[in-house]
Parts: sequence; structure tokens; C-alpha cells
Amino acid sequence: MAVTVSASRPAANPLARAVRESLFAGVISFGMFVLLIGLKTDQNIRNELVLEPRWGLLAAVVALTMLGRFLYVGFIAPAMARAKAERAKAPVVVSEPGFIRRNSNKIGIVILFLFPIVSVMAFGLQGSLKWVDNFGIQILIYVMLAWGLNIVVGLAGLLDLGYVAFYAVGAYSYALLASHYGLSFWILLPCAGIMAAMWGVILGFPVLRLRGDYLAIVTLAFGEIIRLVLINWREVTNGSAGISGIPKVSFFGLMSFNVSDPNYIAKVLGLATSGVYYKIFLYYLILLLCLLTAFVTIRLRRLPVGRAWEALREDEIACRSLGINTTTTKLTAFATGAMFGGFAGSFFAARQGFVSPESFVFLESAIVLAIVVLGGMGSLGGIAVAAAVMIGGTEILRELQFLKAVFGPDFTPELYRMLLFGMAMVIVMIWKPRGFVGSREPTAFLKERKAVSTSFTKEGHG
Repeated sequence: MAVTVSASRPAANPLARAVRESLFAGVISFGMFVLLIGLKTDQNIRNELVLEPRWGLLAAVVALTMLGRFLYVGFIAPAMARAKAERAKAPVVVSEPGFIRRNSNKIGIVILFLFPIVSVMAFGLQGSLKWVDNFGIQILIYVMLAWGLNIVVGLAGLLDLGYVAFYAVGAYSYALLASHYGLSFWILLPCAGIMAAMWGVILGFPVLRLRGDYLAIVTLAFGEIIRLVLINWREVTNGSAGISGIPKVSFFGLMSFNVSDPNYIAKVLGLATSGVYYKIFLYYLILLLCLLTAFVTIRLRRLPVGRAWEALREDEIACRSLGINTTTTKLTAFATGAMFGGFAGSFFAARQGFVSPESFVFLESAIVLAIVVLGGMGSLGGIAVAAAVMIGGTEILRELQFLKAVFGPDFTPELYRMLLFGMAMVIVMIWKPRGFVGSREPTAFLKERKAVSTSFTKEGHG
């Protein structure tokens, strides 16, 4: 009996496949953006709704999408596959980390402390205000929020979509007590943290038996409840109008940052009157709060409660079988993470001088959670890098005024920050599915401390 062997099907040409997929991507992007970008609603002089076509901008977006898909399928993906195959064939070589890698945390801290000084030297006293405030302080606030949420999500494995509620509790605690009773920031800072921790425990009790999606839904509802309370309890929170005139932070009660005060810092030190001093002081204050958050997190991970969090994250049933009280473990995670959210909220209120419910919407919780996931859950360094890239990247969009020459004078780059934010998330999730830092060090080890490779961790837990 004759046996015929058919020839194997030849592999498809990668360029032909890239062209085909780029055409598909162009059609899909056209369908998605034709109403969002191609047509703009506006009002005419008779107060009528009119549609303004923006076909040139739509064509540019579709063309960029097609080009990106073509380059990825035709060149980037094959190159990544070849590099992965070469790494798999190459022998494993364990090399000692270099000086920069060994001291990366110390170098980063030194750079952060020198950032305001370098900004003043490079851009002048007034020119540095934008960089210290919009980049330095803004990024560090999100770093602190992400590190606080990392305790709940990254260490304990509890998906919290209402973390912004504790941020709001801390902000309104400082705003109300400072405005009505004249208490100092240094007294209200721990009070705001304690109050947020108390609300964290209140949230923790109803969700003790919930996991996964059900836990996420309940925490999301909790965040919305807090926001609606802030809007409707007008006698206390002033509703949607918010609270203004929140007192500034003093220099440890010794000097003031109000120009009208006799102990104004510029008068005491003989400096020129400027608002930059207050922003620089706030920068170092939030930097110290971030370092405190990192220090407490690292220390807690080495204690029994930290190991209980990690056991709870890996397997709750096995955690119970080991005799760990999952009730207190969850409550301590919620309370600790909420406390740092309260600290950040009180600082936010002091920095802004005004708070309103619009500052504490669900989008803030989503951004902070995205930073934690992109940075690598449980990784402090990776989360800090993710916050710098995501928050700093959206702020840089305000400086890209040359894009008006490309897309027209009516183009506003910062309006597209969430679109670019989503694109960056997709790219990072394809490139590094477990975040910027895809390995972690266990708190308990035998003889030698080793990082756990991504090959030995479940998706989303690295």
C-alpha cells in the first residue's frame, strides 16, 4: 500500500501578513474613532447643535494605527521571537549586578532630593515652579497612593476599586478640621490617616467572605457611596461647591508661607518673595511621606503580618489551613493601605487649598490600580517607575505644542492623554505582562535570597 506524504504548508510571508493585519487594524480603528475623532459636536450662534467634521485628524489616527500594526507584525514581533529563541538556547550565565543596579534605590533617592535644586538652577526660581509642582509633587502623590494600594492589591491580593474613597476621607478630614477648628497640619496628618484606616476596617468587615470580582464590585460601590455622600451632605461638605480656603502647611510651626504673616519664611530668612518656597517645601514633604510609606511596607513584609498577606494572596484556603486568621489579615491590609491613602489625601488638600467631590471619582482609583498593575504588583520600584511614566507622560503632553502645527491650531494634546494612557497600558501589557518588574523576592528564604522568576508565578501575580 503506497503512502503519500503531502508537502508541509509553507509559512506565510510575514510582510504579507503584516499588510493584511494593518488593513484590518485600519478598518477597526476607523469604526472606533469615526464618531469620537472624525466628528466634533459644537454650538452655533443660534445655540443649535452642529457637527464639525475632522477627517484629516481621523485619517492621521487611522494611518498611525495601521503603521504601528504593520511595524509590529512585520518587524517587531519576529525580532522579539528570535531574541526569545536565542535567549532560550543560550546557557544561563549568572553575573554579579553592577554598581548602578546594586545601588539603584539609593541613586534614585539622591536624584529625587536634588530635583528641586537642579530645577531652580536650570530654569530659575519662578521657572522651576512648573517642574516642581506639576511633575515632582504630582508624580509623588500618585506614587504614595499606588504604594498604599499595593499593600491591599499587590501583597494581600484583594482587588480594591474604591481606593479613592480613603483618599477623599483624608482630604476632607484635613479640610474640615483645619477650616473650622484651625488645627495644624502636623496634628491633622495622623488624624486623617487614622480616620481613613477606620473606614478601611469598616469596608473590610462586609467583604470578608468575598473574593475576586465580587470584592471588586463591593469596593467600587463603597467608593461611589463616599463620593455621593460628599455631594449630598451639603451642611458639612458644602456639596459640589467643595471647600475652599484650606490653610497652608506651616514650616513645623516655626515659619509661615503666607505673605501677610510676620513670620513669613522669606522675611525671616531674608529671601525674595515667591511662591516657589512653598512648593519646594511641599515637594520634600511628600517625598518624605513616600519614603515613610516604602519603609513601613518593607518592614511589614518581613513581619508575620506581611507573610500572612502574601499567603492570603497566593491561596486563601491554604492560608486558613496553616492556622492564619484571614479575618484580621484582611482587615490589617485594608486599614494599612487606607491609612496611607488618608495621608496622601490630607497632603492633597493642603497643596490644593480646595477640595471637591470631582477630585475623587472612580477614574482616580482606576489610574492608581493601573499604576500598581503596570509597575508589577508587590514591587515598590516598578510602581514608582510606572507612576513616573504614566503621570509624567500625561503632563509632558501639555508641553507638546508643536503638535498643533501637525493636527491644526484647535488640537489640544492634553485632551488625548487618556487615549495615550490606554495605548501605553496595552503596549506594556504585551511587552511585560507582569509589569515593569516581573519578579519578586520572597520574605522567607532558605540560606540564600533569590528572586522568583516570572516562569514560576501565575499571570498577574508576579
